[in-house]
Parts: sequence; structure tokens; C-alpha cells
Amino acid sequence: MKVIFLKDFENKGKRGEIKEVKDGFARNFLIPQQIAIEATPSNIRMIEEMEKVAKRKREKKLKQAKEIKKKLKETSITINIKAGQDDKLFGAITSEMIAEAIKKQTNLEIDRHQIVLEEPIKKLGIYKIPVRLAEGIEGEIKVWVVREK
Repeated sequence: MKVIFLKDFENKGKRGEIKEVKDGFARNFLIPQQIAIEATPSNIRMIEEMEKVAKRKREKKLKQAKEIKKKLKETSITINIKAGQDDKLFGAITSEMIAEAIKKQTNLEIDRHQIVLEEPIKKLGIYKIPVRLAEGIEGEIKVWVVREK
């Protein structure tokens, strides 16, 4: 029986592939577990349409990520925080704080998980922080950490 895999399945097939498998394996395992569906002409058309929609979504997401990357490159944000002697901060600046500052100062919605901080910022200064926007697209934003007055 020919089936269309809905999910990646080890050693048998990847999502979207059409493969020939034994009838019993398809009827008793793959189809009930919703890992695959029978490869009828209507199901093949349905899967092709779903792939087209997914491709358009990916392209749209990449286009948006490129636009955000351009905006991030042109902007910088300022974070005011209390600091002691030697410019050491009381506490630290985390990716969550940077995401909030980006939202307040630029109206860009960046998730804290997209901000790549090796470790929290603990000193005053100017930092270039990488931001992972989409697969293969990474922007950078300049963050000014200044003493609160």
C-alpha cells in the first residue's frame, strides 16, 4: 500500500514523502497513529496544497525577518539601570529585559528566546547583541547600558 507520511518516521519515511509499505503495517500502525495516510489521488492533492501553503508561510516569515533585521541594524536601545562603583550593575541585564526595551522603544515584537546572550550583562557600556530572527537570518542591535540618574 502506498502511504503519505504526515510526520518523520525513523527508517521509513519523512514528512510529505510517498512510500510503499506493507498493508498491515499501514492499516494497523501508521494510519491509526496518524503518522501516515493512504496515498489516494485526493490525499496527494491535499498534501501538495498544504505544502504550498507552508512554503508561502515560510517565505513570508523570511521576508518579515529580513525587514526586522534591517530595522534592528538602524536602531539602538538604551537601558537605564542602577550601577555601583567600577561601573558594575546592581543585578544584571537579561535577554528578557532587552526584549522589553526593544518593544517599548521601537515597537518591534522580539521574543526573549531570539536574543542571543552568552551571559547576562553586568557592566555599563555599549553592546552589540545578536538576535536570531529566523532560520539563517540573524540581526544585531546596539544596546546602551547607562547609569540610572
